[in-house]
Amino acid sequence: MRLIFLGPPGAGKGTQAKLLTERHGIPQLSTGDMLRAAVAAQTEVGKRAKAVMDAGQLVSDAIVNEIVSDRIDSADCSKGFILDGYPRTVPQAQALDQILAGKGLGLDAVIELKVDERALLKRMESRVAETIAAGGTVRQDDKPEVLERRLAEYREKTAPLSEYYASTGKLKTIDGMADVKAVTAEIDRILA
Repeated sequence: MRLIFLGPPGAGKGTQAKLLTERHGIPQLSTGDMLRAAVAAQTEVGKRAKAVMDAGQLVSDAIVNEIVSDRIDSADCSKGFILDGYPRTVPQAQALDQILAGKGLGLDAVIELKVDERALLKRMESRVAETIAAGGTVRQDDKPEVLERRLAEYREKTAPLSEYYASTGKLKTIDGMADVKAVTAEIDRILA
């Protein structure tokens, strides 16, 4: 089972990926985690990534693609994987297609969690208010202004992936505003 989860921040991708990981024994592959692991392991590509990051620059698509390719070759990915946060752009998606084809693999599905952005912002504002009322510390990611900026970036850079994957017939869209169990049931139905 090789999957990609698409959807804006706060759509529930991480929650659903975790549930699938637990049920099917396949890893959730986060770009940030893969990048940190490659740097820590001091792989050749990890060393190149570290040099770029140490210079205060963004890691190039070529380096990210190579890190993803290496990670997919890991033994724990032999039954499949869930990509979360990659690809972020159509060129990355095209590179992923080439990487997988070169390994004799393909994607089983691209699952997009559609959400109402206004409802997401209200949900986030409620969570912030609850955290403050409970005396907790609000995470930087949970601040509404940060979420608004991340949503705008998603619309600009990542949303075009929907059209790309729809054209391949791999895109399956789910109402991400439904409760967790309903979303999980719909994902299971798609994957059956």
